[in-house]
Amino acid sequence: METKETKLQQLRADRLSEEQKRQYEDVIASPITVLQIGEGNFLRGFADWMLQVSRERGLFQGSVAVTQPRPSGKHNIDQLAAQDGLYTLVVRGLEDGQPVERQHIVSVFSKVFDPYENWQEFTALAGCETLRFVISNTTEAGIAYKKEPLTYGPIASYPGKMAYLLYERYIKFQGALDKGIIFLPCELLERNGDALRDNIVRYSLDWGYPDDFRRWIASSCRFLNSLVDRIVTGYPAEDQAAEWFEQWSYSDRMLTTAEPYHLWAIEGEEELDDLLPLKKAGLNVHWTNDLRPYQQRKVRILNASHTWMAPLGILHGVGHVRELIEHPILGQRVRAMVREEIIPAIPYSPDEMSVYADTVFERFANPFIRHRLEDIAMNSLSKFKVRLLPTLNHYAELGMTIPFGLATGLAGLLRYYRISQANGQYEGRNLQGERYVVRDNVELLQQIAAIWANAEQQDQDLNTTVKQLLALEALWEQDLSNWPGLADAICQWWTKTEGGEV
Repeated sequence: METKETKLQQLRADRLSEEQKRQYEDVIASPITVLQIGEGNFLRGFADWMLQVSRERGLFQGSVAVTQPRPSGKHNIDQLAAQDGLYTLVVRGLEDGQPVERQHIVSVFSKVFDPYENWQEFTALAGCETLRFVISNTTEAGIAYKKEPLTYGPIASYPGKMAYLLYERYIKFQGALDKGIIFLPCELLERNGDALRDNIVRYSLDWGYPDDFRRWIASSCRFLNSLVDRIVTGYPAEDQAAEWFEQWSYSDRMLTTAEPYHLWAIEGEEELDDLLPLKKAGLNVHWTNDLRPYQQRKVRILNASHTWMAPLGILHGVGHVRELIEHPILGQRVRAMVREEIIPAIPYSPDEMSVYADTVFERFANPFIRHRLEDIAMNSLSKFKVRLLPTLNHYAELGMTIPFGLATGLAGLLRYYRISQANGQYEGRNLQGERYVVRDNVELLQQIAAIWANAEQQDQDLNTTVKQLLALEALWEQDLSNWPGLADAICQWWTKTEGGEV
């Protein structure tokens, strides 16, 4: 039986409108100015969409060559090539409280290929006169150093590929100072540009490249630290995809979806926007000499809210971020914690932080995103230490009692980690007695489970157990057990919550 999708023609250049065909032909004829390492949903819903917007506004005149960072990306890169480098992005969510849905056909790719099957095509880009930028998203592990030999075939690691490509470029252009590359890594790693540069240099040393080459990298190439922020939700549910395909009269296996909010903060001078005119295109792109304010507000507000919500939501049987933010009690508490407890502890403009918090809560309420608290809860111990503990420390260092919302978040975390080992994994029970699996560092889970097991065997009172957990420096890298009133506040919350209060 023929499916609805097979009745529809797949998105291809010859199926575009006349205006879209003209735009596509302009891209194909445009010089390659960007090499993109990463074919996945995020870059296609973030950086490529930005380039598309910039191009539609007459500001970006180049094109993009895209490859996948790993052999496992072959299916996507082949599918994208089969669609002439075209795909659809649907941006949907809330803007100023109102639902929006916008369809974009993205057509910025002039070259789509698999570097593992076409290594010569990849290395030929070293001699591309117009190449100016490399944009990547290879995950944090992808940007790391892993010793490997220099071969004349495909190089596995991303930094290794770049070391090889840059050396070939250095040779091709005889060390010309104007032929350096500007790197824009999007990996979620603090100071990602520095990490990429350092690992490229390590490969150059491993492979015996000359010192002059490394001096050329230092003088001619830029590795810009950047912070990216957008939820790209990928291919939608099949029924939604089928509905859109029927409306559009074409199918698209590379279809992806994203929220309206986007932020790209890049550590570099404003003049770089002349080369990559994203801010000029009206996008939320910031060239800055200091990423710390952007990083800190994201970690201390958005990420901290997620880490606060996940254990408490799971304990109360709440499954998703939107469900929690709309919860009549928990939703109000996380908002109050951010506004009344976190923002006053951040050393930046309270008004600016409040505006940012508004965007965060609107994003959490996006009706098109089902962000599971179970996924967010993974590795909550290390997340709490980075995202929430610095704010608790702020109050402790001032000799103040830890505020209610922050103390509640720590209490919820400890209650969530009331665990025991079963079936080869660590499990807890929520307030309704239902089991959940805790995924975290195994050594830490062993220590926590041992404290709870001993407490049960000794019939130990809750306050003593809580203080033992607060004193566990393996968790916090400090002893929290002597903070005035903290253990008592946690126990009070615990008793009330176990008694049925939220």
